[in-house]
Amino acid sequence: MYKQMKQTFISEYKERAPVYKSNIIRWNSEAPTVWVAGPTNIARARELGYRAKEGIFIARVRVHGGSKKRKQAGGGRKPSKSGRYFTFRKSSQSIAEERASRRFTNSVALNSYFVGTSGSEKYFEVILLDRNSRALTSDPHYSGIITKKGRVERGLTASGKRHRGIIRKRFGSHKLRQGNRVTP
Repeated sequence: MYKQMKQTFISEYKERAPVYKSNIIRWNSEAPTVWVAGPTNIARARELGYRAKEGIFIARVRVHGGSKKRKQAGGGRKPSKSGRYFTFRKSSQSIAEERASRRFTNSVALNSYFVGTSGSEKYFEVILLDRNSRALTSDPHYSGIITKKGRVERGLTASGKRHRGIIRKRFGSHKLRQGNRVTP
């Protein structure tokens, strides 16, 4: 059943279905970080650890997607120094997770997933765990995650590990890691 739900969500996104468009229009008028009653893509949320139980909730975060454009440099610089477009090393998904954890201070971000885009904005849904929930402290799956503070800031979520370059540990991945220079 979840396989068909996942395919439906992908096809709606690719075809820009009316349901998808109306969601994007509604999300544009909302605040950048919003508590959501349930996940938009339930199949993806459950893959990443979401369960419909007390203490687990979802936040939708709007992030500006794309490169940062710098003003045109003047005043006698070399042409090679006049770069205007710079991309962050950190992904927009990691930025969304950080914003959600900053907004909901009593919670820890478990994971996140992409739900949509509108021109210059990207939308992610972040799965958050309530630190004070008794149901989660007694659950062995979530109790170890709740005790770690600053999980997102230290890059311990999946997207954080991806931008730190430690999600792949096999041959050829040494160039992805920060602080490692490849000598010829």
